Amino acid sequence: MRIDSHQHYWRINRDDYGWITPDATTLYRDYLPNNLLPHLNKHQIDQTILVQAASTHEESLFLLNLSENDESIAGVVGWIDLDDPNYLDRYHELKQHPKFLGFRLNIQDMADETIALKDNYINALRYFAEHAVPVDLLFVHHQFPTVLRLLEKVPNLRGVVDHLGKPDIASQKFEPWSDYIKQIATYENIYCKLSGMVTEADHNDWRKEDFVRYVQHILDSFGINRVMFGSDWPVCLLAGSYDEVIDVLKNAMPKDLSEDDLDKLFGVNAHRFYKLK
Repeated sequence: MRIDSHQHYWRINRDDYGWITPDATTLYRDYLPNNLLPHLNKHQIDQTILVQAASTHEESLFLLNLSENDESIAGVVGWIDLDDPNYLDRYHELKQHPKFLGFRLNIQDMADETIALKDNYINALRYFAEHAVPVDLLFVHHQFPTVLRLLEKVPNLRGVVDHLGKPDIASQKFEPWSDYIKQIATYENIYCKLSGMVTEADHNDWRKEDFVRYVQHILDSFGINRVMFGSDWPVCLLAGSYDEVIDVLKNAMPKDLSEDDLDKLFGVNAHRFYKLK
C-alpha cells in the first residue's frame, strides 16, 4: 500500500480559504480527487491522507464528506479550535466519521506562536496525547523553540512535523534548523513528513541538489521508521509538479535504501502513525 501522507482538496466558492486569493492564480481554482487521480496512478500511489487547508469546522466536514465517495482518500486530518470551550464536542462529532484520523495544529498561522503554550492548549493536547490521537504540527523554522517547549509539557504527544518544519531552503540555511530537528526527533512519538520542500525553495530557480542535505538530515535524525512521503499537492504547484516533487525526494534519498525501507517511507509509516484500518 503506497500512501501520499499529505495533500489537499478545496472548492474555492466555499469561501473559507482566506489565504488563497485571486492573485495566487495557480491555486485559485477547485482541486478535487479527479484532478489528482492521474498523478496517483502514474506513481502507483494507492491512497492519500487528506489534510485540512482552512481553519474551520465546516471544511473538516466537507473533506469528510468528500472521503465517503472516494476510495483513494485513506482518511482526513481535520481542524479543531482548541480555544473553543466545547472543543471535545467538536472532536467527538468528527470522530464519528470512520475516515477521521486526527487534526492539525496550525502554529504557523497564530498571531503569536506562544498561544500554543496556553494552559487550555496544553490541557487539550494532553487529552489527545493520552488517547493517542494523531496531531499534525504545522510551523515555520523560527517557531521550533515554541514547539520544543510544547513537547516538554506534552512529551507523549503523537505528532508529525509537517514539511520538515519549513527550513529556509531558498537561502540554503541549515542551522539552527538542523539542531532543532535533532532535538525534536528525541521524542519517540514524533514523526516527520518529507513534504512541502519545493515551496520552501526558490519557486523559480531551485535544483534537485538543494534538498539533499535536508532530506538526509531528517533521515539521520528520525530514522527510516518515523518519516513519510507527502506531496503537499496542489500547494506544491507554486514551485513544482507532482512528478518533480517525487523526483526531488528520490534524488535526495540514500541510494542504498532497501525495498523494505522504501515501503516504510511510501506507506507503512503513514499507515502506522495514522492507525489506518
